[in-house]
Amino acid sequence: MSETVGITRADEGIDGVSWTVVGQTYTPKLHTENAMIWHAHIPSGTFVPPHIHPTQDEWICVMDGQLEVECGDDVHKAGPGDTVRMPMGIVHAIYNRSGAVANVVFGVAPSRKLYALFGELDGLTDPEELARISALHEVDFLPPA
Repeated sequence: MSETVGITRADEGIDGVSWTVVGQTYTPKLHTENAMIWHAHIPSGTFVPPHIHPTQDEWICVMDGQLEVECGDDVHKAGPGDTVRMPMGIVHAIYNRSGAVANVVFGVAPSRKLYALFGELDGLTDPEELARISALHEVDFLPPA
């Protein structure tokens, strides 16, 4: 897959796609072999449990709202305009404990199997199945503590 010329409109995803993953809405904005970018609407009280991308670097640009990101042994608080960097192979978890919605732009490089993963996780609520499917797509969730 290669990049195409054009615009992905603010209220749309590529080919009209969006997914609900762990209670958050993900809308893909760019997808090539080299990178994937998606908008995320992250309601307060939702989170992405601790996990590792062994084959991808990941980042988050906060547009509005607040996030707490545990990365390795550190906890980072990010607000509007901040970019959180999560290198491949480092355990990280993402929390919205702010009491308000956060809107962010995520990215990974390379894209690997993430686009397909989000399609399979869309609407899934069983944590064990989420972890199983994610592992098949190179995202490894840690067991609950």
